[in-house]
Amino acid sequence: MADRVEILAPAGDEEKLNMALTYGADAVYLAGKAFGMRASAGNFDENGLKNAVSMCREKKAKIYVACNIVPGDDEIARAPHFLEFLQEIGPDALIITDMGLLRLAKRHAPDLPVHISTQAGIMNSESASMWFELGASRVVLARELTLDAIAAIRAKTPRELEIETFVHGSMCVSISGRCLLSNYLAGRDANRGDCAQPCRWKYYLMEEKRPGEFFEIFEGSGGAHIMNSKDLCMIEHIPELIAAGIDSFKIEGRMKSAYYAAVITNAYRKARDAVLKGEEVPRIWIDEVQKVSHRRYYTGFYFGDEGNGQFVDDSLYIREWEIAALVEDCAPDGTALLTQRNRVFTGDTMELLTPDGEPVGFVMGDMTDSDGSPISSTPHPMMRYIAKLPCFAPKNSILRKQN
Repeated sequence: MADRVEILAPAGDEEKLNMALTYGADAVYLAGKAFGMRASAGNFDENGLKNAVSMCREKKAKIYVACNIVPGDDEIARAPHFLEFLQEIGPDALIITDMGLLRLAKRHAPDLPVHISTQAGIMNSESASMWFELGASRVVLARELTLDAIAAIRAKTPRELEIETFVHGSMCVSISGRCLLSNYLAGRDANRGDCAQPCRWKYYLMEEKRPGEFFEIFEGSGGAHIMNSKDLCMIEHIPELIAAGIDSFKIEGRMKSAYYAAVITNAYRKARDAVLKGEEVPRIWIDEVQKVSHRRYYTGFYFGDEGNGQFVDDSLYIREWEIAALVEDCAPDGTALLTQRNRVFTGDTMELLTPDGEPVGFVMGDMTDSDGSPISSTPHPMMRYIAKLPCFAPKNSILRKQN
């Protein structure tokens, strides 16, 4: 069993970066304002990227910058400046899909390691080895591979080549994201990080001789979300992932919330640590992934075509818990200054999640505003208030409430 497997967390903006690092990420991935596959994430300007590198150095975590779009010629012309800037600030790797960008990276950022994005659709050892020969230090394998196929690729490729796979998050109905639906239906280019997710929409059939007459599409017990995928979750299968030779566990979600980044990173970090100690994954961390907004979970393609990847009834998220506040400061007795994220009432069922401990349940008691006046709820966005927690909690600990 490997001595160390990386927990790689998404960081769509500075808040998400901070929470991912606080809750145990070994590495984060993010993007600048251009060349990344998530245009709607907050992303980072040049000053933000500099600060992000500094934050990661301070936390002794690695940072990978996504340059993984498939660029046109007008975009590729702007790449040298950006690559030279990245060479100057020194992240730990670039994530690249396009061979032209790889060629430019070797010329304009020669000191930076290169990871090949899952967008490249690497599904065999020859492809992985080719990228290694072209200078890549890591490949992010296609999500459509089974564990057996990943193990075979590991066995047939140079050991110096690292293997990264997605272990948690949203899945794409298309092969490794090679989808034209968004472009066709919404004019938004998935290969520029602007996917409108039309696979989540509800569809009808219309017969050509009966224009304007729409027919429901049914599959199984009913429903019309025929392309809607469940979310990937492999937290119960970390030993199998390690045995297959995977070096980095990637969590999807640069467009998801800072709360998501914290909770999912924390759960996989704690689960990974337990497995590396020879223990089973504690049930508390398996349950933890249910406490973020998510679609129904499944294990993706890791164990073959299980036939349960699509959920056609709807594309709604499950939201049984939501963030309520972040801890700004806390006295040893648990009296804490909090910043509101969602409204809380006295008597609500709550949990406190700290970076180092297990979640602690409690019922919200008396609260005051920041001036000390009693309140029964926290109705104002980002308001500061004071409440008694069940124990001391460091800054950026999370209060959540049950819906």
